[in-house]
Amino acid sequence: MVEQAQAFWVREPGVGELRDVRLGDPRSDEVLVRTLSSGISRGTEALVFSGRVPPDQYAAMRAPFQEGDLPGPVKYGYLNVGVVERGPDALRGRTVFCLYPHQTAYVAPAEAVVEVPAGVPARRAVLAGTVETAVNALWDAAPLVGDRVAVVGAGMVGCCVARLLARIPGVEVTLVDPVAARATTAAALGVGFAAPEEAVGACDLVLHASATATGLQHALDLLATDGTVVDLSWYGDTPVELRLGGAFHSRRLSIRSSQVGTLSPARAHRRTTRDRLRLALELLHDDAFDVLLTGRSRFEDLPVTMARLVSGTGAPLCHVVDYGPVGQPSGGAPCSP
Repeated sequence: MVEQAQAFWVREPGVGELRDVRLGDPRSDEVLVRTLSSGISRGTEALVFSGRVPPDQYAAMRAPFQEGDLPGPVKYGYLNVGVVERGPDALRGRTVFCLYPHQTAYVAPAEAVVEVPAGVPARRAVLAGTVETAVNALWDAAPLVGDRVAVVGAGMVGCCVARLLARIPGVEVTLVDPVAARATTAAALGVGFAAPEEAVGACDLVLHASATATGLQHALDLLATDGTVVDLSWYGDTPVELRLGGAFHSRRLSIRSSQVGTLSPARAHRRTTRDRLRLALELLHDDAFDVLLTGRSRFEDLPVTMARLVSGTGAPLCHVVDYGPVGQPSGGAPCSP
């Protein structure tokens, strides 16, 4: 049996299109998933769509189920929630998350999907990949009870990090962003908010997620003596300049990177990437994350939607792509809007 599906491709930098896909029968160790929702990671996907990934990073930036090659044509994406229509009995009818691109239906290894827990809506579950990034960042950063922490950059990643930090007893969290409207988002996440010029320093730890050199410099400026900046940003081909004179050495400040493609060394010997993703999905039993779902459009409009989002005129947090009704799955999380 051959099924027809459609997938979103970046034909060339700045130009997207929908392509027909022929799906064969899944093998005994595979599943056929009908997509309910996918999420657009505006940071990384904007770089891919715009052709701004440096050639020496093409291999490192390859998505798990990517087809084609950067800069294009390429099928790219990794925030996909759907319902299993065919596959092992334990998964059939279940709502699952997969690091799959934007596609109406797909066949993937059964081990590549993770069941969405009951009580986590399908639309919220598209955040699992971003929450997984936040989990890895906190494993790298190792915040302590009572720490004063700033998160610079209130995009998808920064907001997810801030929400997880807020759940650690005694940690004082401030989300720092130049967009004043982010104060409302911060309040919904249960954290403080400050514009860059108003942020108070002497932080034990700063997590940087603005993807700008200005934001990274400000993160350094907010540190107390012996403090650390954990940088989650991916800059693509944009040069990053910092002022490392003055207090950088005298106050013994540190910058370290965090990247979700590799398990944090702090947990690599005791956790797997599947464990990390399952944890991220469990952490989404939290209505506060819904404030990050700031845009919504149809799959068939994705070529236009992606161009609009990348131009800076679209939803700045998580934009959800809807694929149409497929019925209510049995078990797993409900396919709620």
